[in-house]
Amino acid sequence: MNYEVIIIGGSYAGLSAALPLARARRQILIIDAGQRRNRFAKYSHNFLTQDGIAPDVIAEKARSQVEKYSNVSWLSETVTDVKAIDGQYLVIAGRQQFQAEKIIIATGVKDELPLVEGLAERWGKSIHHCPYCDGYELNMGEVGILASGMHSLHQALMLPDWGKTTLFLNNTIKIEQLDNMLLEKLSKRQITIESRKIARIENHCDLVFIDGNHTTLSGLFVSTITRLQANWIRNLGLDIDINEYGEAIKTSPVKETNIKGIYACGDITRSGGSVALSVGDGAMTGIATHKSFIY
Repeated sequence: MNYEVIIIGGSYAGLSAALPLARARRQILIIDAGQRRNRFAKYSHNFLTQDGIAPDVIAEKARSQVEKYSNVSWLSETVTDVKAIDGQYLVIAGRQQFQAEKIIIATGVKDELPLVEGLAERWGKSIHHCPYCDGYELNMGEVGILASGMHSLHQALMLPDWGKTTLFLNNTIKIEQLDNMLLEKLSKRQITIESRKIARIENHCDLVFIDGNHTTLSGLFVSTITRLQANWIRNLGLDIDINEYGEAIKTSPVKETNIKGIYACGDITRSGGSVALSVGDGAMTGIATHKSFIY
């Protein structure tokens, strides 16, 4: 089964990439495993015209709009391999095989959470990733940032704009690792530093320390480590950036990878992530992929 473009990942970035290609009358297949990164969140914020809407509602509406184009096909399946064959690409999904001239990777990433009892169950509810997306609703209450690495300190400096902030080092960072300049910045932002290790998280967002004491927060933020979701992405030979934030596919300004004919967009290409950024990224990728057929 041959297509001009196969888009792997049918969430915000993938669907946004599909739209200009669909309108350019290209034959497209979207393969999606149904594992949106923000599937744990109740509401999506910071996306113009969709602020406060449930993430699945946005995704379903986007899919229905893209699928109105007769040149777009959809497959609910997990891609297990992608191979380069005779200048094209063979995509294996389940027991089926598809061939395409171009590939767009929009699979998103997997968030690697700190190993704290009770954290995963509250992810997307009272424990959040992005203060721009979820900070306003905390109503300037008691908020915290759980350190997952030195990069968490940058987020800590932002958080006082959303509430009285505590930085929980949780034995991930030692206070002696913080230089005087950074300590001065934290102090200037009136950020409290808590060194005790967290034993577990209870109720809405009660942090219980190993000494038995606890503190109650309106919400907690965690800067996760992002990981690629599939081994076939690594096996393709793509240039992958690995840093303190995690892993991301390197792309050109027009979203092409180091392998000709393979493009990537959305959270898999950046350290941060939001619906709005993914939609913009996808739109750019779809247009660039279309132009690559011409030039």
